[in-house]
Amino acid sequence: MVAFLIGLQGGFTKFPCYLCLWKSRDTDSHYHKRDWPLRMEFLAGQKNGKWEPLVDTTKVLMPPLHIKLGLMKQFVKALDTDSAAFKHLEDLFPKLSEAKIKAGVFIGPQVKKLIKCTEFQKKLTRNENATWNSFVAVVKGFLWNLKAHNYVKLVETLVKNYGKMGCRISLKLHILDAHLNHFKRNMGEYSEEHGKHFHQDIMAFDRQHQGQYNESMMGDYIWELIQESGVLCNRKSRRITHF
Repeated sequence: MVAFLIGLQGGFTKFPCYLCLWKSRDTDSHYHKRDWPLRMEFLAGQKNGKWEPLVDTTKVLMPPLHIKLGLMKQFVKALDTDSAAFKHLEDLFPKLSEAKIKAGVFIGPQVKKLIKCTEFQKKLTRNENATWNSFVAVVKGFLWNLKAHNYVKLVETLVKNYGKMGCRISLKLHILDAHLNHFKRNMGEYSEEHGKHFHQDIMAFDRQHQGQYNESMMGDYIWELIQESGVLCNRKSRRITHF
């Protein structure tokens, strides 16, 4: 959604970050390089630009819920599928398919449930245990309502442990690592209900468009928001020409 509003291409692109020119495919540099050239302009056809931005980049709020889910995803994907910890995930969430667990697809309440599960931590290896502890520390000390005074150190430790465990740096982990100063000081005042509501709404459009996050899907979603807001406007109809 952020990429759509900023005018960037969706999917696994070379420059997916709207703040800098981070190379998502340069995996050899991800855990060794933090300072990337800033993105100074958005031009169609250059650096994965597709349209003119619809909003100012300074008005984009970092979504703590989605960052948390992204961190959880990379952690689970780095687990050995034959390990006791992975088997425990299958037992703890029996309604989740094996494919979703392998992909690390979890929602907020499931992450909270796993954090409270002491048995899961006992089944982790030494490196996995250190990584999980750093994840929990960042969630409780930064991505939830309270921000710890040493949140910068917590994030640095998390990134270091993710690298030791072999986790891939995704866009969300990159934003947390390289653009920590862009998170608002009062981030905890924003409710996670907005993120949950978006996920619930987008599921229907996801089924209609068969998982293809394109301009048509985003257009339908935005039109739905306009209708809910009560703004009086008419949607332009398409002319269909038959040959």
